[in-house]
Amino acid sequence: MNVDNFSFLKNLRKDRFFLLAGPCVIEDKEMPYLIAEQLLKITKKLEIPYVFKASYRKANRSRLDSFTGIGDLEGLKILKDIKNTYNIPVVTDIHTAEEAALAAEYVDILQIPAFLCRQTDLLVAAAKTGKIVNIKKGQFLSGKSMQFAVDKVVTSGNNQVMLTDRGNMYGYQDLVVDFRNIADMQRFNIPVIMDITHSLQQPNSESGITGGNPEMISLIGNAAIAAGADGIFMETHPTPSCAKSDGANMLRIDLAESLLEKFVRIKEAIS
Repeated sequence: MNVDNFSFLKNLRKDRFFLLAGPCVIEDKEMPYLIAEQLLKITKKLEIPYVFKASYRKANRSRLDSFTGIGDLEGLKILKDIKNTYNIPVVTDIHTAEEAALAAEYVDILQIPAFLCRQTDLLVAAAKTGKIVNIKKGQFLSGKSMQFAVDKVVTSGNNQVMLTDRGNMYGYQDLVVDFRNIADMQRFNIPVIMDITHSLQQPNSESGITGGNPEMISLIGNAAIAAGADGIFMETHPTPSCAKSDGANMLRIDLAESLLEKFVRIKEAIS
């Protein structure tokens, strides 16, 4: 893995991975700080480089009445304040080319949702901000085919690109993780991340609310670290059942420390 273009990875130990984690979306003005503080305390203890993750707006919701955020600028300002308060990088999703320049004023990493990973205008706009671009692999694509998404960013003048796997569609309402994709995407010589919560979604529910299988989070994470993933992505919440987005597949935050400790032990064993 080439880390030269990623300042937050400069001190990454060979026996460690990095972590992108936080709530699915900015729900209010207090909870993001509570989650950031708790995860920062854990990652400092375990010497894991940490990036705070939260969407300032959710565009990919099944139902019109689903929660999408507290307001774009309000959400972005909270992300920037978390970055400055705790001196940690932050990442958020963007959904249109027009969002790229706006979000780039507040965050360090722009994330491209999986279902938008082939959108050329979006990738080029993200690349031209000069920010790190994390592209989630489409549920409909192989790891090898993500070379073309990477090329769009690099050809646009930005070598700061990462890839995240989040499983592949299996029928209409399930996902399966093919861990070969980690090795295939690492051949591009960029950081490869495993999303261990979204990969356990059960999408396309007839109720319009995505289901999940959170009891498998540890299994997916263990396997991803053993397969050589450079980073882990996960969404977490104090009470996932009350989360306003993606609660069905989130990790309860009080389980985070023991889970990450297990991942560290696996990483140390294979290093």
